[in-house]
Amino acid sequence: MPLRLFDFTFTSMGCPGRIRLYAAERGEAESIASAMMAEIARIEATYSRFRPESALSRLNETARLGGTAVLDAEMAGMVDYAFTCHRKSGGLFDVTAGCLRRAWDFGTARLPDARAIGDLLLLVGLDKLVWEPPRLTFPIPGMELDFGGIGKEYAVDRAAEIGLARGGRHGLIDLGGDIRVTGPQADGAPWPVGIRHPRDPDTLLACLPLASGAIATSGDYERFIEVAGKRYCHILDPRTGWPARGLSAVTVLAGSCLVAGSVATIAMLKGGGGPDWLRGLGLAHLWVDSLGGQGGDALPPGGIKREG
Repeated sequence: MPLRLFDFTFTSMGCPGRIRLYAAERGEAESIASAMMAEIARIEATYSRFRPESALSRLNETARLGGTAVLDAEMAGMVDYAFTCHRKSGGLFDVTAGCLRRAWDFGTARLPDARAIGDLLLLVGLDKLVWEPPRLTFPIPGMELDFGGIGKEYAVDRAAEIGLARGGRHGLIDLGGDIRVTGPQADGAPWPVGIRHPRDPDTLLACLPLASGAIATSGDYERFIEVAGKRYCHILDPRTGWPARGLSAVTVLAGSCLVAGSVATIAMLKGGGGPDWLRGLGLAHLWVDSLGGQGGDALPPGGIKREG
């Protein structure tokens, strides 16, 4: 029986989601897509800092008071990955930096008080924690973990793995621009993935073919404020408490969405040094800087092109 393409949309983690699957029958596709969406919902319920009953919120209650928590295998894996990113980024990727949002309000065009940021920086630093798997100790009361930089990407990877295990060998999942495929389209062709310019939604930086692996983008256009003509994005440098500067967007291709997303975020935090750092990793990528310059080995010859 020939395979047909089925399309499913959903919302999770505050983002629009889309699953595209080739299957012989709609019922088969619906079963696979439902299992994938259920896994994303489970991860959101487990690691959302917005849900007081989540496992992450319970862990952060221990962090607030100071003390030790024993983590289950999945959360221990997340923490292990966070420590790896922290080490490989020279401390730039830090899941304890979420507390800085207490000073930053991206709903109003107003900069935070420098003293408030200084006070919060005392609570930032993954190296201040004691990690003896599966025991995580918070020596300083008031700290917290925020998996916002890895949770969505992890959910996309897990959903893809669930889909593949259920026979969805020709599929794509997109959650807020974080994309993972379970395999090429039914005819063997890669999925075309358009990467938009961070300052012009009608302009494509590139249309990248994806037959395996993942693509993730980090940029200064998702949440930001502008004050006196200067843009301040939500990607905060844990060393200073102030937004990353120098790059507008970074897209990375990798075997997993988790790796692609964390690498893209680290590059954003490295600012002007991001392109050189990316070149040394051996991962396909593209970037746009704050002055409109562009580069990366995934950028097609001739650079950006306008749709239509």
